[in-house]
Amino acid sequence: MPEILLSILILVGAAFTFVGSLGLVRFRDFYTRLHGPTKATTLGVGCLLAASSIYFSFDGDLSLHEILVALFLFMTAPVSAHLLAKAALHLKLRSLAPAPEEDGDTPSR
Repeated sequence: MPEILLSILILVGAAFTFVGSLGLVRFRDFYTRLHGPTKATTLGVGCLLAASSIYFSFDGDLSLHEILVALFLFMTAPVSAHLLAKAALHLKLRSLAPAPEEDGDTPSR
């Protein structure tokens, strides 16, 4: 039964990591590229670390190395993404997204 859980965590983690990496390659500007590694890849690596922690805890000892790495990852990824976006705004890096309209209405299609 634990092998099934490990397999699911590894497959989900690999899928999220792949989607995050694909988003990094496929999106067109800096701000949209920032979402791939910070959202999907963080969740994917978190699933892989959970699978590793479960696997190495089979012999009775709790594996804390992976848990500490996951906590560090979940604390630093949003902070680094925020600082990267703030630096890009400070450098006046332009986005390819259309500018919002002045009157607050949503653009009609």
